[in-house]
Amino acid sequence: MSHSALKFDHIHIISRDPKASVAWYVDTFGATVVADTVAREAPQIFLKVGGATIVIRGRRPGEEPVDSKPIAPYSDFSSHGEWGTDHFGFVYDGDLMAFCEELKAKSVAFPVEPKRGVRGKLLCYVSAPDNVSIELMEA
Repeated sequence: MSHSALKFDHIHIISRDPKASVAWYVDTFGATVVADTVAREAPQIFLKVGGATIVIRGRRPGEEPVDSKPIAPYSDFSSHGEWGTDHFGFVYDGDLMAFCEELKAKSVAFPVEPKRGVRGKLLCYVSAPDNVSIELMEA
């Protein structure tokens, strides 16, 4: 049961190149930069996309983030991934196939091409900067 006092706030991504990652989200999904700040001596940029907040920050002095494995294509949703964040998702309210064609024209990689999921809805996964995987689902 969901606790009514809880509300989703943000996704936080550590990036080797925050400006390039921000440019990718702006170009790919039409994200809007709502704040470009510095926190604890590292760039921290806030984006809005699809009603969600994505925070992208750079490395802090003395911090050595551990590389995650690159995204690999998978077909069995029950046997993929590694510990930690697997992916986050957006629902697309429109023609998802047409949107995927737009993304392909921008050279966005699809580790999982559009296909029908468990409930018959179209879905796919795209590769974002910093080894982030994003699921796109038909509304």
